[in-house]
Amino acid sequence: MQEMNIAELEYNNEREHLIIPEYGRHIQKMVNHAIAIEDREERNKVAKAIIGVMGNLQPHLRDVADFQHKLWDQLFIISKFQLDVDSPYPILTQEELQERPDPMGYPQSHPKYRFYGNNITSMINVANSWEDNDLKQALIYTIANHMKKCFLNWNKDTVEDVVIFDHLYELSDGKIDLRGGKADELTNSQSLMKSKKRFSSSHSSTNNNNNNKKYRSNNNNNNNGKNKPRRKY
Repeated sequence: MQEMNIAELEYNNEREHLIIPEYGRHIQKMVNHAIAIEDREERNKVAKAIIGVMGNLQPHLRDVADFQHKLWDQLFIISKFQLDVDSPYPILTQEELQERPDPMGYPQSHPKYRFYGNNITSMINVANSWEDNDLKQALIYTIANHMKKCFLNWNKDTVEDVVIFDHLYELSDGKIDLRGGKADELTNSQSLMKSKKRFSSSHSSTNNNNNNKKYRSNNNNNNNGKNKPRRKY
């Protein structure tokens, strides 16, 4: 058996850095070989052959839109933009690759009463866009009751309807004014708190029942395993 010369071994830390590791070192060597070809026609043939091999290595991406375009872009990236071939798509440049996208606009909202949430503002805007009728009046009181529920979730105590009416007047820029109404027009605070407790208790009881069922089923399975007769040998 012929002995291997240790000096001829090639270690990964001594090899060329992989531009796109998903394609492996053989693809990168093929691209380097294509760059070294002087005949342009032969270089185009080799580039198309490399694209075919790259597509076979990524079969799960064949249904992705512009699949071939992505492969050609990756080919130029692997070649460090040194491969001069005729591409069926606009050739990607290094400047375009390194160009940073424009920052996305994100709505910045800093409500004064954060415990109401941003949806309250949207609901108030919808109510202001409606014509004055019974349906709009019902929506306004629904918004006020929802604001009262949100306030109780935050404060966990009673709240006067006058406070809700003042906040609603302020958030609507004075377009919705319920301050002159009756003090008991909104849902009682205790009723809102009871409905919240009733929901939380029913939710916890449902979880407990599910846990008990799982516990009983596990015990039954264990008992069935224990009651099986032993096989005699």
